Amino acid sequence: MALFFAGASFLLSNPMMQKGFALIAVSLFSLCVVIAVISAWNARGRRGAYDTIAGFVEHDAAASFVTDKDGAIMHRNAAAQARFDAHDAPTLAGVLSDIFGNPGAVLFRLQTRAQAGGAAREDVVTRKGHVRLGVHVVGDNSFLWRLEEMGERAPAARPAESFSLPMLTVGRNDAILFMNDAARRLVGERSKSLDRVFCELPVRRGRINDVATADGVVPCLVTEVEASAGRRELILLPGAEIEQDTHGTGWSFIEELPVPLLKIAHSGEVQLSNRQARQLLGIQSSNGLLMSNLMEGLGRSISEWLREAAAGRGLQHSEFLRVIREDKEVFVQVTLKRITDGGEPALIAVLNDATELKTLEAQFVQSQKMQAIGQLAGGVAHDFNNLLTAISGHCDLLLLRHDQGDTDYADLVQINQNANRAAALVGQLLAFSRKQTLRPETLDLRDTLSDLTHLLNRLVGERVTLTLIHDPVLRSIRADKRQLEQVLMNLVVNARDAMPDGGEIRIETSSKTFDTPMDRDRAVVPPGDYVSVTVVDQGIGIPADKLQKVFEPFYTTKRTGEGTGLGLSTAYGIIKQTGGFIFADSTPGEGTTFTLLLPVNDEAPMPQAVPKAEAARAEETEAADGVVLLVEDEAPVRAFASRALKMRGFTVLEADSAEEALKVLEEAELRVDVFVTDVVMPGMDGPTWVREALKERPDVRVVFVSGYAEESFGDHQKRITNSVFLPKPFSLTELTETVQRQMMIDPRAA
Repeated sequence: MALFFAGASFLLSNPMMQKGFALIAVSLFSLCVVIAVISAWNARGRRGAYDTIAGFVEHDAAASFVTDKDGAIMHRNAAAQARFDAHDAPTLAGVLSDIFGNPGAVLFRLQTRAQAGGAAREDVVTRKGHVRLGVHVVGDNSFLWRLEEMGERAPAARPAESFSLPMLTVGRNDAILFMNDAARRLVGERSKSLDRVFCELPVRRGRINDVATADGVVPCLVTEVEASAGRRELILLPGAEIEQDTHGTGWSFIEELPVPLLKIAHSGEVQLSNRQARQLLGIQSSNGLLMSNLMEGLGRSISEWLREAAAGRGLQHSEFLRVIREDKEVFVQVTLKRITDGGEPALIAVLNDATELKTLEAQFVQSQKMQAIGQLAGGVAHDFNNLLTAISGHCDLLLLRHDQGDTDYADLVQINQNANRAAALVGQLLAFSRKQTLRPETLDLRDTLSDLTHLLNRLVGERVTLTLIHDPVLRSIRADKRQLEQVLMNLVVNARDAMPDGGEIRIETSSKTFDTPMDRDRAVVPPGDYVSVTVVDQGIGIPADKLQKVFEPFYTTKRTGEGTGLGLSTAYGIIKQTGGFIFADSTPGEGTTFTLLLPVNDEAPMPQAVPKAEAARAEETEAADGVVLLVEDEAPVRAFASRALKMRGFTVLEADSAEEALKVLEEAELRVDVFVTDVVMPGMDGPTWVREALKERPDVRVVFVSGYAEESFGDHQKRITNSVFLPKPFSLTELTETVQRQMMIDPRAA
């Protein structure tokens, strides 16, 4: 403190400092004067504004308040003083506490909307009747509130009051929030809950329900419409009105109803439809149309279904039908009610939009179907791959004993080629079910497409132009190059077939970044960086109702014999197993676009354990004199593998089960260099017996073979050192080279 006063004394004793402080003091004084003048002017302006507003609302019949942003009352008119004379609360929430159970929430909601749009209004149903509360912004931080109490009657402007049919607004816990005049006349009172109106709960929409009225029980057809804030609107069609004759004007009411309705003759002809029904069905007029022209998917004749309903049979159940329209897929739930019109039987059809429900059901069924096909593909592939391994393997053995000039050589080549085609077909099934074995590597799509361009140009032919457009800065991805090339070839071939008269196929690559999840086509793309590949054609396009099925196996838009329906399902499986996404967009007559989204991979490429060139040189110089224990339960596969390894110079010990293999290894003096074992076998499986054997022989290398995907037991393999995986079907060369490479691994380096 002493230092502060000493410093101040020094500054004030300096003449230059004295002039500086004088200037600062004058400036501060001037600023204070300006602020005071502005504040006084603003205060005067605010008082003038409040006076103007107060004079404007003073004689308003509705209670009006002016509040600040915190709800403090700054002015109230005469109607407000008279209505709330017993309330001297300083805030509007306190004044309205006897009207609203939670006035703070209502006021906050309205004030927030008013700040965004300048004004807001809401009709609220209370225990004492209906209240309309409105608010206007009248200044920077001021609000004008206006309260109208409507009593038992709802606001006259409410559309429901103009309906000629009874209507109820129902909230939570079956509380009736509103009844229009027709409903009050039907019931005879203003009911508070549904159990006072309906003889049995829950209310069955689209069905006949018994309604308790002043004159007794009246059957009514009930339709339901979802409203806002969890409410629902119930519309009652009393039996007398349903049964009425159409010669008068009795049927004009259906045009106003917010529920799709059709009046149908027993022959199936649509006699009347309201606006909601025409919008749902996608038609301008129903004149001259039959129900079979509008809907399908019943599983039997719609005309027969209508005849039975007109005769009084089968009215207890609703039917789900698909609307026949080209712009989009729509499903409806149809409930029929039998009536008599001019002495003739007729039907009233109540339609409910069931598109969302059927979409969810279709997704569930689709997932079950895909799971079943995946399981079937996996099981079939395992057995099929064993057969193909034996066929192609023994064919390889025969080819070793025949020259190209032999008469049997061409036949053997045909057998070998067709076995490979069968293996490719099994691979497509596994790709769809996402159970194939992938060999992922770090790829630059620009290089991959450049390498593939020559083949793609041969595929598209002369009448189709192939254009590649690359992002100059494209990050790498991690995928199986061979499988990704298959996806691109499938997409390009489909694009070519969609342009029989020629055109352009454009392949574009670009970088995409999603900061938030992207929902599309029943899939959610997580946030992150992706490489996008689009294949765009100018072909005939795919209709909207078929576009969502193009990734299903064996589904094709081509004629019989032109396609198997596995191309896009294979592409879908490969992309999903890679961790990416595939989407399709199409406009009939303009073309189709397929979009691939593949996650970016910034990891450095993994080095090869044994470079291929070194492995090849080693195979030429090293003698194949090791001992192999071959464990395979399929006798044809075991016979082929044993002969192939023996021809290469290996000593082969055979076992048809894991248990027999362990018995062979009980001989302590027996030296074994490599285990070649099937993964899935009866009894003990491959990884289990190998782990048991490695306890006594830790230096033995392992080759797992299987017709299943490597991922199905990948975790087991990772825990087994010096092990590799060889998928079936494998050739003679692939088997011997894999075993030879395992022989060259130093077990002490693992």
